[in-house]
Amino acid sequence: MIDAVHAIVYAEDAPAARAFFRDVLDLPHVDAHDGWLIFRLPPAELGIHPEAGPSAPSGHHQLWLMCEDLEATMGELRQAGVEITMEVEDQGFGLVTAVRVPGAGTIGLYQPKHPTAHGLAPGAPSA
Repeated sequence: MIDAVHAIVYAEDAPAARAFFRDVLDLPHVDAHDGWLIFRLPPAELGIHPEAGPSAPSGHHQLWLMCEDLEATMGELRQAGVEITMEVEDQGFGLVTAVRVPGAGTIGLYQPKHPTAHGLAPGAPSA
């Protein structure tokens, strides 16, 4: 039924944000038309959380980048000139921080401590 997810990042400076995903994160992409880049994302998973008040009301959605080693990833990003916008916090489910996306605010980055679903084969039984 569903064979992919198309996520959208809204940016006040779309060319700068696209350059970040293309040049810094080195994500493969296609040019849909006239520099409108569509990026291939790493494997993904979807968590459904209860609303958490005004900062995360029902209908509010977030996009988080995941990594296996947060400190190493932060080091690589810093070397590429990326601004880390918050101190690492242990939230129980994982270690979290955020990075600045040029022209598009910040995006979360985390190293999960929970079991992940992004490596499951399509049609695999639930654990």
